[in-house]
Amino acid sequence: MFDLRPVGYVIGLLVASLGLTMLAPLVADLIAGNGHWFVFFESAIVTVLTGGLIALACANGVTEGLTLRQTFLLTSLVWLMLPVFGAIPFVLGATEANFTDAFFEAMSGLTTTGATVLTGIDALPEGIKLWRGMLQWLGGVGIIVVAMVFLPELRVGGMQIFRSEAFDTMGKILPRAGEIARQIFVVYFGLSIACALCYLAAGMLPFDAMVHAMTTVATGGMANYDQSFATFGAGVHYVAVTFMLLAALPFVRYVQLLAGTALPMWRDPQIRVFFVIVAFCVLLITSWVWGRDGVMSEVALREALFNVVSIISGTGYANADYMAWGTFPVAMFFFIGLIGGCAGSTACSVKVFRYQLVFAAIKSQIRQIHSPHGVFTPRYDGRPIGDDVLNSVMAFLVAFFLSLGATAVLLGLTGLDFITSVSGASAALANIGPGLGLEIGPAGNYAGINDTAKWILSIAMFVGRLEIMVVLTIVSIKFWRN
Repeated sequence: MFDLRPVGYVIGLLVASLGLTMLAPLVADLIAGNGHWFVFFESAIVTVLTGGLIALACANGVTEGLTLRQTFLLTSLVWLMLPVFGAIPFVLGATEANFTDAFFEAMSGLTTTGATVLTGIDALPEGIKLWRGMLQWLGGVGIIVVAMVFLPELRVGGMQIFRSEAFDTMGKILPRAGEIARQIFVVYFGLSIACALCYLAAGMLPFDAMVHAMTTVATGGMANYDQSFATFGAGVHYVAVTFMLLAALPFVRYVQLLAGTALPMWRDPQIRVFFVIVAFCVLLITSWVWGRDGVMSEVALREALFNVVSIISGTGYANADYMAWGTFPVAMFFFIGLIGGCAGSTACSVKVFRYQLVFAAIKSQIRQIHSPHGVFTPRYDGRPIGDDVLNSVMAFLVAFFLSLGATAVLLGLTGLDFITSVSGASAALANIGPGLGLEIGPAGNYAGINDTAKWILSIAMFVGRLEIMVVLTIVSIKFWRN
């Protein structure tokens, strides 16, 4: 019989821990003197007690390690349970959201998607603003640990290719996983502090600098203002670009850098390709805007740079309404959102390395057609790519684009128009945030769409954040057979 107690124990502890983090926005509201602090007091009590009771009820089933099935289930349930409790302050607080909107906002926060259903954000209490930032920050570090610790071991979507680069998990999962998670957290925390200090130096207020640092390094994109980064000046925009790029790089490279080994950072093929893609897209869109306006302005370059980096990293900030730039930039933004950043980062979407592996396989196949008697092995960074890795990447890509199509169709059935359905499905599944069109584009939000569509998008965010294959494995009948 499948033992759920070890899974329940870990989930209970994580839920209780989430409740303790609610004390931070409670303090923020007390300092601001807005009287909203009691909402977080109530939310913390409910969350800590519920999590603690679940952990106590399952404590007698704790074992030294989790089985593969328990790991799959834990990885999935954590990202479903935490948004439920993360939604409580939105229901009880100043937003007075219904549960659908509250769950959508919490799921968007923890999956670092950045889509929002809230309006009038400028006037919200400090505690709610901080809570949105904290959800994204917690989700960002959580998904890095999942990507670097669990997904390679679970052989999901080609992530096993990074096992040897990060750490050898075979035969000694717990001690090595714990060590790499600790090192990643140190890097993540350090980047967050550095980002906040740079925002301060660029002219942000301390509270805004802290919250936006959280959502920048997490590549989450939830801002403290309805106008997102259009509220701020050029200096803040360049700081955001810098840290969005840094957060989209593999965090294991920072760990190696701190250990005194800089060579892997410079030689990593996905980092090089990522920067080439960013530079190429910025050049194309800037040239388009310059040609349209008839003037070569720094503003056009900065807006193109900011929004390209924001979308490709999955952050979702906006400092301009790029829907007004014409059809070419809009199409570009749609496709670069489906590229994403590097594996093992807080960035979202398909990830650069998967496209590299696919192109390596295509190149090998073309050479095989030209020379039928030759032996051509696809390579990544000079190393042969195993059939198991290629198979998992191909399976991931097929599952991703089928899920994208299915989500778009379901959104269309709820009454949304074609552009909103397709871009909304892409924005949710790739955890980007803003879609296209007047309603959910960079100048809008998801408040006006129907509740059914919000639940579909919430599920898409969850599926996309867990790299799709984990969820498909969980829902298969074979998974539950003894």
